[in-house]
Amino acid sequence: MESFWAHLKCEKYYLHNYRTFEELLKAIDEYIHFYNHDRYPKRLNGLSPMEYRAKAA
Repeated sequence: MESFWAHLKCEKYYLHNYRTFEELLKAIDEYIHFYNHDRYPKRLNGLSPMEYRAKAA
């Protein structure tokens, strides 16, 4: 979980200026979807986290 927050801060929060809290929440929601569905880390053998969980189940 610590890695997720570090990635979120480095890839979204620190790189953008958000005008409203709602903008920030939308960006976080989009990043969570990206992190779980579209990101393919090497340690999961080229699968997204959701694909890896489905395969393991």
